[in-house]
Amino acid sequence: MYSNKKLAAFKSFVAIDFETANRNKNSACAVGLIRVENNIIVKKKSILIRPVSTFFEFTDIHGLTWNDVKSAPVFGDIWPQIRDFVDGADFMAAHNASFDKRVLKDCCQYYGTEDIDLPFICTVKLSRDVWKLYPTKLPDVCTFLNLTLKHHDPLSDAEACANIVISAIQDIAKASN
Repeated sequence: MYSNKKLAAFKSFVAIDFETANRNKNSACAVGLIRVENNIIVKKKSILIRPVSTFFEFTDIHGLTWNDVKSAPVFGDIWPQIRDFVDGADFMAAHNASFDKRVLKDCCQYYGTEDIDLPFICTVKLSRDVWKLYPTKLPDVCTFLNLTLKHHDPLSDAEACANIVISAIQDIAKASN
């Protein structure tokens, strides 16, 4: 989707991170959103989501249980907040973007809402491309860039992802000078 020069030309993007209750991609139980304008984080939002099922398989990863989200709104009810947060962005970014893109698509499909029609940049691929970095798990990239991370907290993961993109854009600009 991106070339290094094209990425540096973009002005705004939204980093997104979903946590899911189980293996079903429409089981989002939390989302973190970070809005970036001209390489500056300008907005942050974290939302708990009541998933379709009460079955929580990944509590040991993200710490969320059914009791944490049973009174939260369902995805269909928070969709307008997400749509408004993303409105006007040039692209979305996520670490392992295929996962978050799939969760977003499946949740939109389940609730009958329109999907976000924006390209996704994967910060795993970006980290490999810009810094030749391996391994590229989020904690590894954060260590490399000296970023703070509370892994599997959706807002922290999304903010780390946003900072990875910002750092890549800055390093691309330096390399082209």
